[in-house]
Amino acid sequence: MLFERKRRSDKTLLKIHKALITPRLIEEKMLILLRQGKISKWFSGIGQEAISVGAALALNADEYILPMHRNLGVFTTRGIPYQRLFSQFQGKMNGFTKGRDRSFHFGTQEYNIVGMISHLGPQMGIADGIALSHLLKKEQKVSLVFTGDGGTSEGDFHEAVNVASVWNLPVIFVIENNGYGLSTPSKEQFNFDSFVVKGPAYGMEAYSVEGNSILEVLNALEPLVQDIREKPRPIIFEAKTFRMRGHEEASGTEYISKELMEHWAKKDPIKSYESYLIREGVCTNNEIEEVRREIRKEINEAVKEAFFEEPVEASEKAELGDIYFPYIREVIKPKEKASEKRFVDAISEGLKQSLEKHTDLILMGQDIADYGGVFKITKGFTDLFGKDRIRNTPLCESAIIGIGLGLSIAGMKAVVEMQFADFVTEGFNQIVNNLAKVHYRWGQNADVVVRMPTGAGVGAGPFHSQSNEAWFFHTPGLKIVYPSNPYDAKGLLTASIEDPNPYLYFEHKALYRSLAGKVPDGYYTMEIGKAAVHKIGANLSIITYGMGVLWANSIVDELDDISIEIIDLRTLLPWDKETVRASVQKTGKVLVLHEDCLTGGIGAEISAWISEHCFEALDAPVMRVGSLDTPVPFASGLEQQFLPKSRLKEKVEQLINY
Repeated sequence: MLFERKRRSDKTLLKIHKALITPRLIEEKMLILLRQGKISKWFSGIGQEAISVGAALALNADEYILPMHRNLGVFTTRGIPYQRLFSQFQGKMNGFTKGRDRSFHFGTQEYNIVGMISHLGPQMGIADGIALSHLLKKEQKVSLVFTGDGGTSEGDFHEAVNVASVWNLPVIFVIENNGYGLSTPSKEQFNFDSFVVKGPAYGMEAYSVEGNSILEVLNALEPLVQDIREKPRPIIFEAKTFRMRGHEEASGTEYISKELMEHWAKKDPIKSYESYLIREGVCTNNEIEEVRREIRKEINEAVKEAFFEEPVEASEKAELGDIYFPYIREVIKPKEKASEKRFVDAISEGLKQSLEKHTDLILMGQDIADYGGVFKITKGFTDLFGKDRIRNTPLCESAIIGIGLGLSIAGMKAVVEMQFADFVTEGFNQIVNNLAKVHYRWGQNADVVVRMPTGAGVGAGPFHSQSNEAWFFHTPGLKIVYPSNPYDAKGLLTASIEDPNPYLYFEHKALYRSLAGKVPDGYYTMEIGKAAVHKIGANLSIITYGMGVLWANSIVDELDDISIEIIDLRTLLPWDKETVRASVQKTGKVLVLHEDCLTGGIGAEISAWISEHCFEALDAPVMRVGSLDTPVPFASGLEQQFLPKSRLKEKVEQLINY
């Protein structure tokens, strides 16, 4: 291996050496603790240290790095105290996740590190978002994200690299090519020898280096980083290497030949660099051993201190209290006159006024710029706010939601439009595992609103008509709103954007141009988590939301001899239990109505809660009405049969006569 010192002084070379051996010595200690049963699992980066350390040394301390399993060198080089790392590995309160996640599944704003989740790939979209923030703020910075050769097979890799190229983002994609996924060799993962072939395909530069030579990594990476700061663009940076232990310790290395292990053992990044330092006369073997002794002593002391820490004390209040980023809402009441507005126009106005109020707010989605989106909600926005803030995206829902989180990490806000709510499946992982869990895991908020044009009744068939709010209702950490009228549509949207927590905002397509009402012209917000009593009644409660409110109102008009109370939930997560409780106690009979399929819908949870908490007030079983348990059909007659409106009257009469 080549070691070119360039103009580095002996002092600098020794500093690099200390950074390089620190993660190796920590790993050696961790492997002992693992065998002793004092830690539960370990993903080893032995043999790959030069890449992590080189990346961390090449970047400035205020530039974000997004590491993975084997990048201990990033954390140590950034100067995280050993004791905090060991507390994290043991699940202690002094760690970064308060015992809620393990190893390197954490981030820290203090050290500008954003850790991974177990699903390989989503961190690359987040790196794009951080890089976008640098571009928009005109900061001369880069973000750097790690993935493995196996992880590049994920769709997230393609999406993130493609968007970075199209938007010319200052992000470096470091691919640690160690020849294996878990046990699957490269020849069964991809059909090329080097990832440099990926660069031209995406219209970007790509480089490949000997990843076991710390100086080769630095010599290639440092000038690239500086150049990207001055001329923003993405690059692929492949570092060829090899891990000398299993994917994780329990996996072993039986699938690797003895000859291959011996070959790479000769290219050990630490031994080879130390041999170079001795040959160059930079230091002696005795001096190297002295440095090792000093580091081992610090490690042992920190481990001892971490073990002395008390185990995390389980507290239901603390656990539930950390689901959301703390936020005290101040409801902004409307001050200006109201005028008649369609549902679609109320949403558009809410977005426009939010963009005016929050200058760090970025809108992203397919066709939302000059075209204005398929529903024309953002028509004319580029003239007002420019294409930096109203951003057309490629078809890449996962990357764009990840970019939203990256913008949030960098202190900005994002609204992401799903062209149709159905398409959110392409970004499902980012929502339920990144947006929803990031605050609970390491205290980072996700200031992202995902707009979801939803619902049937417009003859759009199975893939443009689904009501899929129940998919997310089960996920702690998200907030879900679903307005039923133009006034709420605007006020709930502006409130969602103000709140620094992740939101899914459902807007029914069939209401866009069919429903109008009085809406204040100025900016205002509404209380999240508060239901509305749409109609006061005494005999029966219909608990619903969205289009269900309109259906319930039509039944009230038709059955004017029955005193029906209509509760519009408006917010589905968290939902207003007390307003529901008060209505149940008043009427004694409850029907839960929603457009979503009946089985497993939100109505099932509400029904169960009422039965558990309001049983004494009930005069009949809690009943539900939902759509058929089929996909949404296309033909009008089939679609009308699918929807619950056709069965609502019969169910109301059944319940009132019980």
